Amino acid sequence: MDVHITLGPVGDRADRMYRQLSDAIIEGRLRAGEALPPTRELAAQLGVSRTTVTVAYDRLLSEGFTVARPGAGTFVAPSRSSVPLRRAPRGGAVRPRPPWLGESALPGRQTPAAYDFAAGLPDPRLFPLEKWRRAVAHELRPGAAVLGGYSQAEGYPPLRAAIARHIGLARAVRAGEDDVIVTSGAQQAFDLVARVLVSPGDIVAVEEPGYPPVRALFQSYGAKVVGVPVDENGIVVAGIPSRARLVYTTPSHQFPTGARMSLERRRELLEWAAAAGGLVIEDDYDSEYRYGERSLDPLQSLDRSGRVVYVGTFSKTLLPGLRVGFLVAPEALHAALAGAKRLVDWHTETVTQAALARLIDDGSFAAHVRKAGRIYADRRARLLEAVEANLAPWVRIRPSVAGLHVFAEFVPGFPVPGDRLTGAALSEGVGIQSMHSFARSATPRVGLVLGFGIIDAEHIAAGIHRLAGVMSRLA
Repeated sequence: MDVHITLGPVGDRADRMYRQLSDAIIEGRLRAGEALPPTRELAAQLGVSRTTVTVAYDRLLSEGFTVARPGAGTFVAPSRSSVPLRRAPRGGAVRPRPPWLGESALPGRQTPAAYDFAAGLPDPRLFPLEKWRRAVAHELRPGAAVLGGYSQAEGYPPLRAAIARHIGLARAVRAGEDDVIVTSGAQQAFDLVARVLVSPGDIVAVEEPGYPPVRALFQSYGAKVVGVPVDENGIVVAGIPSRARLVYTTPSHQFPTGARMSLERRRELLEWAAAAGGLVIEDDYDSEYRYGERSLDPLQSLDRSGRVVYVGTFSKTLLPGLRVGFLVAPEALHAALAGAKRLVDWHTETVTQAALARLIDDGSFAAHVRKAGRIYADRRARLLEAVEANLAPWVRIRPSVAGLHVFAEFVPGFPVPGDRLTGAALSEGVGIQSMHSFARSATPRVGLVLGFGIIDAEHIAAGIHRLAGVMSRLA
């Protein structure tokens, strides 16, 4: 498609090109799926260097206006919902988005890459499909109890009991069946806590950098969300605002830096909660996968004053699409959280709960986690080896002993912004995420978040080698 662009004799031509193309996308003159001209062709048409066009295209890519298809070209992003609407189209104003939504509820690319290092995603090919199918079929048989009607808001009792046993053995969480509430994913668990405890104007402390959907959730309830720095020992307790009464943290595998909260820091955080009359939300999102070192006891198991809500999920061990999570709350919050769950959706879908209870009780779930853990350990080892061999001039891997991603921190003085690098890498078929995606404010921690959950082991070295080529050209 021919695109009319006016650059003028002076000024930043790449910026003018970017703005005119992004305006055309926002206003619908360039529609979803349409191809942009090849960089060489557009450069010749406009009488500018190919580098000028490439800079403009990289910016469109990094900001979600376009997607790159290796070997095919650059195309307008398929979903307008992913486009940051910052300028009004001609003839009318853009309806403002609620501020708590931000640019994106969850950072990430809109299309998969040939070498996809997405963070926090499990490999769906490892899902124990046949065992799951049999478990679901058993619960759907005629006369099955789970088909009889509504269930308890707190969750299907056999699953609550199975979860309590599992996290007691695997994570040393102190809980019985009555302490567990089954939720539709971890995000609903956070929502229930917010419904019960957060009022407009309350100060909620979250990790910075951290998990964007949690920040957006608390902001949607009118809270003032304050980012608290993290270091190699986890969230910096001294940075928690004096008026905060709720803190969200990921102590076992800080998202996204990978840091493990030290025992001393855990005790310091619990002491803060007891002294301030506050509550800590402990998100233990992917601690089932550990590499080499024994896991520290969760905050919940160290808590003796009822100040921790422990949240877990099956999204990382099974599939995100199942939407099964859970929380373990202090006794004083049981009734309120169960009431909130009842108001939200009455209860999580029962057949799924019953099938999952069966997999946990017959040992299939534990066997699956062990098998998947060995596969992820191999991918992690290959990733670390490939980064060391190819990216050593520009990054260093920060210590991490759990989960499905690592943080590759830029060496001091690395000149390329992470968001620019992600766009350039994606144009070469390599999907990565910048630490910038997970921070609301300037952070001294800059670098790349590299996941190994969904990429094949044999593709890791080639993907990192291709990323090295991109970094070499940009540095």
